[in-house]
Amino acid sequence: MGKKMAGMGILSMLLWGSPALGADNAALEQQVQELFRQNQQMAERIRQLEAVLAKQTEEDKATEEKTAEKAEEQQPLLHVINEHVALSGRVEVEATSSKDFDGIENSDVTLATVEIGLQTALSDWSSARLLLLYEEGEEDNHLIVDEGVITLGNMEKVPVYLVAGKMYLPFGFYESSMISDPLTLELGETNDSAAQVAFNAAGFYGSVYGFNGDINETGEDDKIDSWGADIGYGYEAEGFCLEAGIDWINNIGDTDPVGDYLLDDVSIDAIDDYVDGLAAHAAFSLGPFRLIGEYVTALDEFDVAEIDFDGQGAEPEAMIFEVNYTTQLFNRETVFALGYQTTDEALALGLPEKRYLGAGHICLFDHTLLAFEYLHDEDYDENKGGTGKDGHAATVQLAVEY
Repeated sequence: MGKKMAGMGILSMLLWGSPALGADNAALEQQVQELFRQNQQMAERIRQLEAVLAKQTEEDKATEEKTAEKAEEQQPLLHVINEHVALSGRVEVEATSSKDFDGIENSDVTLATVEIGLQTALSDWSSARLLLLYEEGEEDNHLIVDEGVITLGNMEKVPVYLVAGKMYLPFGFYESSMISDPLTLELGETNDSAAQVAFNAAGFYGSVYGFNGDINETGEDDKIDSWGADIGYGYEAEGFCLEAGIDWINNIGDTDPVGDYLLDDVSIDAIDDYVDGLAAHAAFSLGPFRLIGEYVTALDEFDVAEIDFDGQGAEPEAMIFEVNYTTQLFNRETVFALGYQTTDEALALGLPEKRYLGAGHICLFDHTLLAFEYLHDEDYDENKGGTGKDGHAATVQLAVEY
């Protein structure tokens, strides 16, 4: 029994009384306290981060609410724009190879045309149209305002309306499935700022208009003294369409081609007497076929010093005939066209005496057209001041319209 008690005392001393073991316990206690302190610091940092994140979340939420409020404020304006403004346009790229009457050959690839149109109707009684145009080689290659008009009227209630602004005046028809402009357009197209009163009822249409052209009468003031009028009839039924009209202008010298010739080539902005102009057209469609005929002419002679032909004052005129056939080719809408055009006493204006044309275009994709055209020109005879020779041109056009 004594030996046993002694042994237990020795063991207690070894376990609890050893200086080394006491030191180890103290170190362990310090480590535990350090860990506890670090844990408290980490918890404090976590609380701080949570506070920062909570504040950031509130700020982000406030920003989102402000953005949503701005979007809601802008939505009515966007809705108005989408509902009342229509955007349209056309881009044409052409590759051409030609030979003129002097035997000079030329070929080129050009951005032939860019059109951007805006049509607005913000009320039942008023609308506006804007057309911007770029044509390579024209107007120093600048984008110009080709049309800008305001229309006042409501065709559903009153068949008469007013159009004012820069526009293509209703002198000539100029419809064609060719790539090149018809010779009637090369004689009679007129773009100017004008005021027009028009009507459209029961298939009949017409207008009267006035403007101040670039070409005046000698001795007269620069004022609104150019006038015009047109009247026509159109009828359309299933598989059938008919349209015919006649136009008059009191000064054909104010058309773009004739006016440009007088201003640029003859260097005059006044002529002795205004020369009236007349244009007439008829277009007829039946099934896949469409026939077009048009005639544009001066109704009197210009003075020989203004526009001459064969030693006398010229009375220029132009006429076209065209037939179109629409079909399906490779499940794509395709149009083939043949045309004959002629002029008389228009040599000074740089127009051929005769032109033969063939063209076709196919709808490759939605709003995308690929067109081909070949034309053959014949100049006026040498005894009339021409060359008596022929020329030709072949054109490929890729166009996108929307």
